[in-house]
Amino acid sequence: MKKIISGKELRDKTCEAINILCDTVKQTLGPKGYNVIIDHSNFSPFITNDGVTIAQNIESDDPVLGGIIELAKEASIKTNENVGDGTTTTLVLLQALINNGYALLDSGKNSQILKNELNLGLKEILTILNNMKKNITQEMIEMISTVSANDDEMGKLASEVTSKVDNKSAILIKEDFHNILKVNYIKGYSCSVSHPLEYYFQDKNSFSFQNACVLIINDIMENVESIDFILNDIIDDNRCLILIAKDFDSYFINEIMSLNLDNKVNCFMVRLCECGLRERYVQKDIEILTKGIIVENIQHITNANVGVVKNLYVDREILRLDFEVDSDISDYNNKLIEDLNKCDYFDLDFFEKRVAMFTQGLAEVIIGAPTKVEVHEKRMRFDDALSSAYASKNGYLLGGGVSLLNASAILNDDTDGNIIWKKALLKPFEQIMENSALPISEISSEIVNSNYSKVYNVHTDSYENSSNTKIIDAFDVVVNSLTNACSIAVMLLTTNSLVINEHVNNMNKVNEYTEL
Repeated sequence: MKKIISGKELRDKTCEAINILCDTVKQTLGPKGYNVIIDHSNFSPFITNDGVTIAQNIESDDPVLGGIIELAKEASIKTNENVGDGTTTTLVLLQALINNGYALLDSGKNSQILKNELNLGLKEILTILNNMKKNITQEMIEMISTVSANDDEMGKLASEVTSKVDNKSAILIKEDFHNILKVNYIKGYSCSVSHPLEYYFQDKNSFSFQNACVLIINDIMENVESIDFILNDIIDDNRCLILIAKDFDSYFINEIMSLNLDNKVNCFMVRLCECGLRERYVQKDIEILTKGIIVENIQHITNANVGVVKNLYVDREILRLDFEVDSDISDYNNKLIEDLNKCDYFDLDFFEKRVAMFTQGLAEVIIGAPTKVEVHEKRMRFDDALSSAYASKNGYLLGGGVSLLNASAILNDDTDGNIIWKKALLKPFEQIMENSALPISEISSEIVNSNYSKVYNVHTDSYENSSNTKIIDAFDVVVNSLTNACSIAVMLLTTNSLVINEHVNNMNKVNEYTEL
């Protein structure tokens, strides 16, 4: 059954939904913002102050409120996808635009005119901020990372990692239950694997081999006879064979393990964790690195299918191959870069990681804490620090909401849209002060009277000169927060009706049929 909500009733519901979402998220803004406990039906409860994570977990049983909340989340989610930070600021701006925008619509303002004015106002604001933008240094990237993570050690490490690794996809984060924070830089090609049995790891957790043979088979291995001549060759040469296949029949596994136990052969059976096209891509990567040939038909296996890798590492989860770049690998990497530029959003991280492994390598960051709850919280803060560091490479602005405060003063008030923007631009600064229990008007007046040559450091409860402060924001983060908040706001402000499905409880009918 359909239900239609229109006009003032819809606007009231929209404001209610926006306030439910944004009031919960905005209390986390700033270095002294609060945490939020999230109870998840499939996982243990966890604590976080990450805006987009909190937003994604907010729902409503009311279908009208729930639908509007889902739409509003898109602003924060898009900011997170683009720059990985600034998600809370996005929702603070969105709430101000919606509440002030609806107040204007209730007084008779045309929604399409208001939409145009808000979009024009956004362009003016971005121009103002672009004029304020300053070039970044490595020291400033560390400052931005530190502010984002709210932790000096995390900020320093995030800055170091981003200076050595070109994209975030090449950074692997592992969790540990000791108080530890460190990074390992990994050269070579790594892929996730599983093993058909745990026998290999009874005595050791990992193995390293030199000049190992590699055979890639795009099929299920069922009988040893299909590769017996290869096994004979590796026995004669006293080498190891890494056998990569889709799966292994139990008979095949038993035969290989019998040979291993008799010390006649050293053969590792490995399954790739990727599936579909991604599995084929990984197979092709390994084929190029080992100079082997992927086997499609088991009956046609020859010695030419076997590749060789100079150094190989394998453990319960990872297979890593070391290699030296030659003309074939260089040409292949150039093709990977072309494919990266053409791939869709969902495969972007996968392709970026592959390109990184063929060039600069990966960075493995280990984040530890005594409890799982704290590890999870630290991991999300470090992820924010990484995102801020990458986003800051296009320049920076004064942080703590001061740049937006300044932009509000510069922006003309010649349209209703600009008046709404001038009010909205004040909100991030005010929310940071409110979350820190600080006097908003007093600190705001001090900053304005200094002609924005001062910022307020909430950490130290003191003013700092804007020329040497550590309170700075990545330019791209601020731009994305403004752009995405405006995008969702104008869509909601120009919507006058909502059509929803009213859910009918059919359990009585089910019970009637069950009784029959």
